[in-house]
Amino acid sequence: MQTPAHAAASDLNLLETLAAEYGTPFWIWDSSVLRARIDAVVSTTEAEGVQARFAMKASPATKVLKEIKKAGVWIDSVSGNEVLRARHSGFSGGNTPPEICFTADVFRDNALATVLEEGVLPNVGSPGMVADLQKAGYTGPISLRVNPGFGHGHVNECDTGGPSSKHGVWITEANTVREAAEAAGMKVVMLHAHIGSGPQFDELIDNLSHLADEFAKIIPQFKDVEAVSLGGGIPHDYRNPEADVPVERLGDLFAESQRKLSKVAGRELRLEIEPGRFYVAPAAILVTRVTDVKETETNKKGPGVTFAMVDAGFVDLARPAMYGSFHRITLPGAKGRESKPVVVAGPLCESGDVFTRDDSEMLQPRELPSPQTGDLMLLHDGGAYGYSMASNYNSLGRAPQLWLENGEVTPFTRRETIEDILRLEVS
Repeated sequence: MQTPAHAAASDLNLLETLAAEYGTPFWIWDSSVLRARIDAVVSTTEAEGVQARFAMKASPATKVLKEIKKAGVWIDSVSGNEVLRARHSGFSGGNTPPEICFTADVFRDNALATVLEEGVLPNVGSPGMVADLQKAGYTGPISLRVNPGFGHGHVNECDTGGPSSKHGVWITEANTVREAAEAAGMKVVMLHAHIGSGPQFDELIDNLSHLADEFAKIIPQFKDVEAVSLGGGIPHDYRNPEADVPVERLGDLFAESQRKLSKVAGRELRLEIEPGRFYVAPAAILVTRVTDVKETETNKKGPGVTFAMVDAGFVDLARPAMYGSFHRITLPGAKGRESKPVVVAGPLCESGDVFTRDDSEMLQPRELPSPQTGDLMLLHDGGAYGYSMASNYNSLGRAPQLWLENGEVTPFTRRETIEDILRLEVS
């Protein structure tokens, strides 16, 4: 499938009108792009016994979660507050069925209390969590996250499987954890792993097939298992917006995996998947303003560069500074201008507040139409881990989020103020 173009990206008049009303930077979400991606994921679960979840950490706003719920997709949450946000958006508590799953390696803050109060399915990633549940008097069903020993994140810092990953119980220890859980009165009703997206679609297919085979080896030890989750990991191509994503191949793989695992178990199992990034990445754009253009000169320390200074920073979109992640950058009002290598940098008091970096965290000037002060600049594909990772560093308020539907734009989160920030302080 191909994602439809983001309508706002080509409408400079609309963007300037919104900038005048809401200020910059701001986020704009395109409802048609989001729904197309949701539909694409749902299309891979058409086979009987296959269920999709949304890893809501990617974008937990109520507006987004309600679109997810409308499509019949369930939720994977990773904190107590994410459970509560999902409940606020209309998802059911309890575990029959488990519309909300809580996945973690550590119970933090209100997580344990929320699991107990809301009755959602805990997906435990560390053996000690079984002891935590037992101490709290829990005797309900659990899911067990395993580390299968392989996997690949979109960058090394996001490695989700293998010896360097903190997530899950090493697969050879899974049966020992099951025994401890059963001794404490808990049944393991789901097995789970997440092996990441990796850089290539073929790699994802191979890894998911391998993962299903690994689950098939241990399922006979788990007599109470009702479901197996292959995790998320559908890749989004940040460099090529026209990339075709062959999601139909995943549909075939999920259907075959469900049949194979059910046969090994000797009963019908539910197969789950839980993408996050793929649903939301292309649906949101960060709109920022060029405030200045300046040059440094070449000397013995290195080559000079052209800096386009903008009013968005890593408080708005952290991924480039954190991972060296690539986001497409366009200037909708600069058509016809000659291109040049440009470093795009933000307002924060940090040398690392730069959007044009490589995965070694080195400056990587981008070929862009020659920017001018006052230009609007768009950072694309920020729907996943954009606003959800935003911060108040430098005491800046988070940018507003706007919703585009049928040509109409409405805000669904406002710009934060200093009053919002100070409200958390206690004397």
